[in-house]
Amino acid sequence: MHPVRSRVRLRAAAVAAALAALLLAPLPGAQRAEAATTLTNTGFESGATGTATPAGWSTYSAAGQNAASFTEAGGHGGGYRLSHWSAGAYKVETYQYLSGLTNGTYTLSAWVRSGGGQNAAYLALRNCGSAEQRTDLPVTSTWIRIVTPITVTGGTCTISINSDANAGNWLNVDDLTFISGTTGLAVKGVDLSALKKSEDLGGTYKSSSGTTGDPVALLKGAGANYGRLKVWVNPADGYNDKARVLATAQKIKAQGMKLLVDFHYSDIWADPGAQTKPAAWSGHSYSQLKTDVYNHTYDVLNALKAQGTTADMVQIGNEINTGMLWPEGSTSNWSQLAGLLKSGVSAAKAVSSSTQIALHLANGGDNTLYRTWFDNATAQGVSYDVIALSFYGYWHGALSSLQTNLDDISARYGKKVMVAETAYPFRLDSEDAHENIIDLSSELVTGYPASSAGQSAWLRDVMNVVEAVPNGRGLGVVYWEPAWTAVTGNGWDPADPASGNGWENQALFDYDSRLLPAAAWLAHR
Repeated sequence: MHPVRSRVRLRAAAVAAALAALLLAPLPGAQRAEAATTLTNTGFESGATGTATPAGWSTYSAAGQNAASFTEAGGHGGGYRLSHWSAGAYKVETYQYLSGLTNGTYTLSAWVRSGGGQNAAYLALRNCGSAEQRTDLPVTSTWIRIVTPITVTGGTCTISINSDANAGNWLNVDDLTFISGTTGLAVKGVDLSALKKSEDLGGTYKSSSGTTGDPVALLKGAGANYGRLKVWVNPADGYNDKARVLATAQKIKAQGMKLLVDFHYSDIWADPGAQTKPAAWSGHSYSQLKTDVYNHTYDVLNALKAQGTTADMVQIGNEINTGMLWPEGSTSNWSQLAGLLKSGVSAAKAVSSSTQIALHLANGGDNTLYRTWFDNATAQGVSYDVIALSFYGYWHGALSSLQTNLDDISARYGKKVMVAETAYPFRLDSEDAHENIIDLSSELVTGYPASSAGQSAWLRDVMNVVEAVPNGRGLGVVYWEPAWTAVTGNGWDPADPASGNGWENQALFDYDSRLLPAAAWLAHR
C-alpha cells in the first residue's frame, strides 16, 4: 500500500470511529441502551410499570425530565405500553439507535394514542443518511397505527418517539416494527368543482403571502397532484355540465395534475339521501337508463380525451350508499343497480382502458355498510379498481373507525382505497349570510379545534391513516372543495343565485382569499 494513501485511510478510519463513538456516547440528561441491528423490546414487555428506560431503549431530555417517559400497564397487543406524561410541561425523547443495517428503504410502524395539546408529538426516523422523516400522532383515545418511511444510506438509523408537551399532555406508543419497504400517497387531490363558477363571478385567490394567483397553480404548488370534478347532466345554472368540466379540466391538466371525474348522474347533488334522476331521463325505462348512463359517460369522457385531458380516474356515481338513479337503481334491487354501474364502467373503459374506475360511498367509518355493499357488487360481477370513501369526522365517526374500515375492505376485496372527500373548518363564523354546515363548537371532532392548526392536523391525520393501509393499498386523499369561497351567486342551490355557500369556513383559502397552511400537507410524502 502506498504510505501516503495508507495514512489517509488510517485517518479516515479514525474519524469514522470517532463519529460512531460520538453517536453512541450518552448525551447529557440521557439514559442510553446499546446500539442494536434490529428493533428490540418493540412491545415494551421487558420491564414493568414505571420503567423509565425500557430494555433496548434510551431516553433523553435536555431538562432532565427523563421520568416523563415510562412504561405502564395497558398495551395495544400485550401487557405494557410506553407513555409520555408529566404533571408539568416537559420535553422527552425515547429512542433506539440501529446500526449494521442493509441500505435501502424501511418503514416504521407503531400503534399510538394521544390526548393532544402538545406542541409536538411525533415518531421520527433520523440519522439514517437521508432527510429525517416524521409522522405526527393523531388525537385519539383508541389505538391507531401510523407509519413512517425512510431511506437508509449509511447502515444506521435512529427510531425516535418525541414529546414537547404541556402539563398533563400524554401519549402512548406500542407494538413497533421496522421492516424493509416504503409507503406514500399517490393521490393528493383537491375537488375543484365550484371553481369555474367562482372565478366567473369574480372570485380571486392569493398565495399565503397575499399575492393574487391562479388557484389551481397555487394548490399544485402546495402539493396537490390530482383535481376532481363533478359532472351534472343538465344543471339549472349550467355549471358542472360537460362544457364547464372540459374548461376546468384543461386548467388542471395544464398544471401537470391528474384528473378524477365524478359522475353524479343527476342534475343536482347526489348523495346517500338523494339520487334524483336527471329531468331528461325521468320517464325512461330501466333499459333506457342503462343506455343513458353509457351515452352520458362516454360523451363526457370522450370529449375530455379529444381535447387532450383524458380522465385518469372516474367515479361511477357519487356517494351511492343507497344506489343511484332512484328508484330503478336503488340498492333494494341490486341486479338493476349493477346493470347501471356496468354501463358506466363499460363506457369509461371504452374511452380509455387505462382509466381507473372508482366506486364511491359516504360514511367512511361504517365497515358494515362497506362489506354489505361491496359484497353485493362482487356477487353481481361489477368491475372496478378503487374503493373511494367520503370521511368527514364530524359525521362519520372516529379516525380509528376509518382505519378499521380501510384495512378490512382493502384486504377483503384486494383493492386500492382512497378518501375521495374530507374537509375541516378553520373557523366557525360565516363570511356570507348563509350559515355554515359546521358552525358550532359542539359539532367539531374532539382534539381538532376550528382553527388553522386544527384544519391542518385533520388533513394530516387522515392522510396518515390512509398511508398506513397495509400492502401499499392506501391510494390517497382528496380535499373537498378547497376553492369554494364565499362569492356572491356561487351558493348551494344552482337554481337560486341568492343561495349562500355553507362551506367557505372549510375551504383552503381564508376569508382574505389567502392559501391556508393546511394546503402544505398535500406535499407530505
